[in-house]
Amino acid sequence: MAEEAIRRTPGTPCWVSLMVRDLTATEEFYGALFGWEFEPGPQQLGPYVRGLLDGREIAGIGRLPSGRRLPTAWLTYLATDDADKTAETIRSCGGTVAVGPLEAAEAGRMAIAADPAGAVLGIWQAAAHPGTAVSGPPGTPVWNELFTRETASVARFYESLFGYEVEPAGPAGSDELTLRLEGRPVASLHGLGRALPRDRGAHWMTSFEVADTDAAARLVTDLGGRVLEAPRDARRGRTATVTDPEGAVFTIVCSGAR
Repeated sequence: MAEEAIRRTPGTPCWVSLMVRDLTATEEFYGALFGWEFEPGPQQLGPYVRGLLDGREIAGIGRLPSGRRLPTAWLTYLATDDADKTAETIRSCGGTVAVGPLEAAEAGRMAIAADPAGAVLGIWQAAAHPGTAVSGPPGTPVWNELFTRETASVARFYESLFGYEVEPAGPAGSDELTLRLEGRPVASLHGLGRALPRDRGAHWMTSFEVADTDAAARLVTDLGGRVLEAPRDARRGRTATVTDPEGAVFTIVCSGAR
């Protein structure tokens, strides 16, 4: 589905994608959980589909190359006006660029990189495909947050990359920051210290809106996923941390803001 390109402020989370081993089973899981339908997307990196809600693009899912033992994880993409320039800035600020920048057909230009703490992120320079078309209704990504060991050094990296305004967040004594662009909160950083999961390391986490967190968590289990953190009340609403059947971790939240 072609959409007229819109400009997002550089640094704004604009798209999420997932690479999996069993694409058909993953479509069934997210279709049942979020009500997504699917259509083919650019195939440069192998079989790839886009999840839609009411015909509007929400997220991408691709198939991992056979024989590749890579972890399945949701990938947050940050908008840029110039993927090549952003990739150079990532390298000069201590990050690494693993893929690209490369063209994704007429959709745009992309790169996959890691910040100095090892958290993987995507960079997206939109052309025909601006990214997630809607955020807020159930089944859409509504927030992205970085979990890392400590926020001070990694915050400097992201400030240098996109000029975020950084402000403290969370309760006194916590290592939490909010990233703002043009005064608007767009993402958050959480320093977990030794509580950072060793098996995952630093990572970006995507939160998807649901109508009922408790019911959605039960459905995750029924569909073959797992509940890692049971539903609980948090600042952004009633939240649970779950995985899909292949182990990709994400958050479901009922924010009550619709």
